[in-house]
Amino acid sequence: YSSWLEQKQERLSREEKASDARTRTLERELEWVRMAPKARQAKGKARLAAYDKLQSEAEAADRGPDKLEITIPAPKRLGDTVINVEHLRKGFGDRLLIEDLSFSLPRAGIVGVIGPNGAGKTTLFKMLTGQEQPDDGTVVVGDTVELAYVDQSRDSLDPDKTVFEEITGGVEHMKIGNKEIHGRAYCASFNFKGSDQQKLVGKLSGGERNRVHLAKLLKSGGNVLLLDEPTNDLDVDTLRALETALENFPGCAVVISHDRWFLDRIATHVLAFEGDSQVRFFEGNFSEYETWRHKELGSSADQPHRIKYKPLAR
Repeated sequence: YSSWLEQKQERLSREEKASDARTRTLERELEWVRMAPKARQAKGKARLAAYDKLQSEAEAADRGPDKLEITIPAPKRLGDTVINVEHLRKGFGDRLLIEDLSFSLPRAGIVGVIGPNGAGKTTLFKMLTGQEQPDDGTVVVGDTVELAYVDQSRDSLDPDKTVFEEITGGVEHMKIGNKEIHGRAYCASFNFKGSDQQKLVGKLSGGERNRVHLAKLLKSGGNVLLLDEPTNDLDVDTLRALETALENFPGCAVVISHDRWFLDRIATHVLAFEGDSQVRFFEGNFSEYETWRHKELGSSADQPHRIKYKPLAR
């Protein structure tokens, strides 16, 4: 995570400096072009050509990787009740993963789910979708809720299909929610444009496969998104596009991620698997949760520790 963040900061710093330098040069050249006397017309043509080239580079930078867009289909409107969890209890093997969890998902919120591997985050998602049942407690899903669950598995992708075929099922027009969308335009909204749509899935990078997986499962048009590690293998630019897409999404999203920086950017609430079978629902982003945790625990908050569970009483 720290190396990824350093890479991102260095790249953004380089791009910002390059953009500032381009802007200064463009301003200087534009002033020269406007003021240049006719006697210097021949030289002016060369500088005009250089100015046009600089302007094209600036426009390309504005449209470049940082301007990638991921479009999450507009969902049906959510009612007042999204998902209400009351006194949830769940064990696995001889361990109690969740002892007594209660929370209500906010209608337009983004909930970041944090905790070590094996803590029970994916199990919680499976209880929210009804794939697993709690040992005790209730999960009430609102009448207007349409779930879209993007799990971690990429194994369901067919390596012999093209990107277009895998995402759209090979149809030119798709119905998403109440809207009909052109299949190629939908693929393009996940940054698969032109010939990229004809690539075989088996030849894709990890990040590209993740984008195919996201596009394929999000086309259901759900108004509550459950995203299990959606940032895995994504490059910096696609991460930024996903951030923007989630921030613009009018429904509710619940996102499992180990990427603290990503969650700090998007989360309005945090579900934290804190150990000892306790899960906390916190209103605020990751930094605010960490500040609160340090106030509660003091210096011990920074001490590395292995997560523990209460034994499951039979």
